Amino acid sequence: MKKENIMSKKTDTPDYKPSIYSLTRDELIAWAIEHGEKKFRASQIWDWLYKKRVQSFDEMTNISKDFIALLNENFVVNPLKQRIVQESADGTVKYLFELPDGMLIETVLMRQHYGLSVCVTTQVGCNIGCTFCASGLIKKQRDLNNGEITAQIMLVQKYFDERGQGERVSHIVVMGIGEPFDNYTNVLKFLRTVNDDNGLAIGARHITVSTSGLAHKIREFANEGVQVNLAVSLHAPNNELRSSIMRINRSFPLEKLFAAIEYYIETTNRRVTFEYIMLNGVNDTPENAQELADLTKKIRKLSYVNLIPYNPVSEHDQYSRSPKERVEAFYDVLKKNGVNCVVRQEHGTDIDAACGQLRSNTMKRDRQKAKVGQ
Repeated sequence: MKKENIMSKKTDTPDYKPSIYSLTRDELIAWAIEHGEKKFRASQIWDWLYKKRVQSFDEMTNISKDFIALLNENFVVNPLKQRIVQESADGTVKYLFELPDGMLIETVLMRQHYGLSVCVTTQVGCNIGCTFCASGLIKKQRDLNNGEITAQIMLVQKYFDERGQGERVSHIVVMGIGEPFDNYTNVLKFLRTVNDDNGLAIGARHITVSTSGLAHKIREFANEGVQVNLAVSLHAPNNELRSSIMRINRSFPLEKLFAAIEYYIETTNRRVTFEYIMLNGVNDTPENAQELADLTKKIRKLSYVNLIPYNPVSEHDQYSRSPKERVEAFYDVLKKNGVNCVVRQEHGTDIDAACGQLRSNTMKRDRQKAKVGQ
């Protein structure tokens, strides 16, 4: 493998050195061999990065000075700068990171009863155009490369390492800003890096990727042989309603989407989770619940419905959260139909924790400051 081939795939920001996190283990081995080192040298570097979790190449004490100079010449370790950290009363932590080109992304740490879960972002902005979502307020500007996605996990883990309480990121949800399957190659590389037994070793079953329903990519994902969990942002049980709140449904209507989901389940024998945001008076009637039960009937044994309380966004003031009694009535209809479902526990409602909120609010403040400074 030629050096330029490895390098050219690594970044959408050619003016910046790529992060070494953007090399998979096999690519790092290939790069080391190509630069005159043995395979074990790459294994040592990998160990420094993901087990000892150093923040600079100079801390790698068993690597020669010449090779450290070569690493410094070609890569950075972490490409992200921490701009803001917000900690919620329930222990949820929201990070706003700045990319090398000055763009902003956000990452959320949630303390769950089963472990420490991190929600990562895969794109700067989003083109899917869900009318209720803060992420889509800013159109997609670019994909994150896999090093920038991995770096989010590494910085959250650094936060734990510095606290010295032996905590580790145990779960990952790829549900932050952007559509993961619209950045498919980088997301797959990221999944393989964090799942690698020689590195962070986060179990595939502890990782969930969420898609708004790119049917062709769901089929492709079924054939990858990765054991990670799949979640589908459904949010409506019929085409008319779904197309009105999620533009993606016009390209991939429910018939296409469910054919792909059935293919995924047949191929992998893995359960699919359906995410369903409860919007007051929009998609939360008992009739909607019955439609949802009917829609998922064929895959009842290997599907699960997550009912999500809506986090209001000032720019989408046409929506409000479904009252508790409407959620309960909806849930009851699903249960009577034998649907596996749960009402999702909320995290970080006292901070800007809904996807995209911290970023859009910070960008607003930055613009206001710029105006004042003129």
